[in-house]
Amino acid sequence: MKTRDFYFDLPEELIAQHPLKNRESSRLMVLDKNTGAIEHKVFADIIDYLNEGDCLVLNDTRVIPARLFGKREKTGGKVEFLLLNRLEGDKWETLVKPGRKAKIGTKIVFGDGLLKAKVIDIVEGGARIVKFEYDGIFEEVLDRLGEMPLPPYIKEKLEDKERYQTVYSKKEGSAAAPTAGLHFTNELLDKIKKKGVNIAYITLHVGLGTFRPVKVENIEEHDMHSEYYEISEEAAKLINETRENGGSVIAVGTTSTRTLESVAAGDGKVSAKKGWTDIFIYPGYKFKIVDKLITNFHLPESTLVMLVSALAGKENVLNAYNEAIEERYRFFSFGDAMFIK
Repeated sequence: MKTRDFYFDLPEELIAQHPLKNRESSRLMVLDKNTGAIEHKVFADIIDYLNEGDCLVLNDTRVIPARLFGKREKTGGKVEFLLLNRLEGDKWETLVKPGRKAKIGTKIVFGDGLLKAKVIDIVEGGARIVKFEYDGIFEEVLDRLGEMPLPPYIKEKLEDKERYQTVYSKKEGSAAAPTAGLHFTNELLDKIKKKGVNIAYITLHVGLGTFRPVKVENIEEHDMHSEYYEISEEAAKLINETRENGGSVIAVGTTSTRTLESVAAGDGKVSAKKGWTDIFIYPGYKFKIVDKLITNFHLPESTLVMLVSALAGKENVLNAYNEAIEERYRFFSFGDAMFIK
């Protein structure tokens, strides 16, 4: 299967530059994965498609101020860091710009010495392993010096940083938001619970893997970046009971989907565990856990649109995307939503 099979022409003006004032007022396209039929709704209507006994699975990761600007200790040259994964202690996997200037042994200073880093390794794909030095608590230093790592296609400044967090974000560690969850409000979640829908919280810290472009011609040759996940005993129990009782498992976002499918056992159950996943889901994949999906509209030729196509069929998805463009839906992180039923 070719990467170009997932191309569509997206007008730049449809890339959402800011969040709507009310989270649940985003538009919602409902796509029937079996028939390809499409409905146009608003996100608050999602409750009408959730039934008593279903399980909604949310990724409770929280975005950290993962973008840092510093200077090389010797030359004073400017350096930009994007923190991807915390490996152990004060060692992090990072993207560094300019990468050619960040050789092993290079030392970088942030905030007049409040934070220092040393490049200790270069890994596949060009990311750097760095070790930080600081006084106090790392998270507090990062809050002082770091910036919210908004995607590069968002040009406007974000006034309220909490709008790039889900209302249920809890566990810090992501370099990007699980954006399908940005449409939920606490009020909407309360209504969903009162309807008898179970809500399970899992964690996947979003790193480079979700957004890394596919640069190979044949998608099977693409290597996904590893991302850290956790599924608790409580969440696994809720999800498994839902399946046993005939309810639907509805993943909120591609990150929740990848996590659930990563821990699916041979008997079709979810295991409580933590670890790293580099699962790459594309058409031909047989889903073991996820029945339905709430997601945003994604980049052409991205691993995200490939995952969505695996669930709903490539032809159905590309037809839906073309209709979304005709209907002027808003795309990407702050854009509108799709529900695949």
